[in-house]
Amino acid sequence: MKIISFYKNETKLIKKAVSGNREAQRFIYDTYAPKMLGVCRQYIKDMQFAEDVMVAGFLKVFSKLDSFKHQGNFEGWIRKIMIRESISYLRKKQFVVYDDEIIEKNTIVDYGNDTVLEVEYIQNIIDDLPQGYKMVFVLFAIEGYKHKEIAEMLEISESTSKSQLFKARLLLQKKLREQNIIGYGAK
Repeated sequence: MKIISFYKNETKLIKKAVSGNREAQRFIYDTYAPKMLGVCRQYIKDMQFAEDVMVAGFLKVFSKLDSFKHQGNFEGWIRKIMIRESISYLRKKQFVVYDDEIIEKNTIVDYGNDTVLEVEYIQNIIDDLPQGYKMVFVLFAIEGYKHKEIAEMLEISESTSKSQLFKARLLLQKKLREQNIIGYGAK
C-alpha cells in the first residue's frame, strides 16, 4: 500500500498530521485505534461507551498532537491520553466508588469449568470488580503505574491506591477459586 511506505518515518507522519493532512491523521487513527480501543475497554465495560471514549481520546490526540515532543514512544503518549479519557469518563458518570460495601453486591458469572483463560474471559472477571478496584488494578497490574502515579491520576491517597489493589487481588482470587481456576493455596 502506498500510504505505509510514505509514512514509515513517524516524525514526518506526525508533522503532516499536525499540519492538517487528513491522510496522515487517518493513518495514525487506523494504526492505533484497535490497540487504544483495547485500552479503553480495560476500564469501561460497555464496548459502545469504550468506543465513544476512544474517539474522544483521538480528538484530544489530534488537538494536542503539536505538543508531542518526540521524546519517548508515540504509542505510549496516545495510550496515556486514552487512560486519562477513560478515567475522566468514569468520573463524569460517577461510576468510581472506593467503598468496601460494593464487594458483596457483585455477582459472579458462571463461565463453566474450562481452565483455558481467554482474554475476554479474564476481562469479564476484571469487569466484575467494583470500579474503584478495577481502575487501580488495571493501572498498576496492566499499565505498570506506581501507586504514587495512580494516586495523582485518580486524586486519591497512595494508601487508598494500595488498599484498592490489595482488595482487588483478593476479590479476583476469590472469583478464580469459585470458578475452580486456582486452588485455595494460591496467593
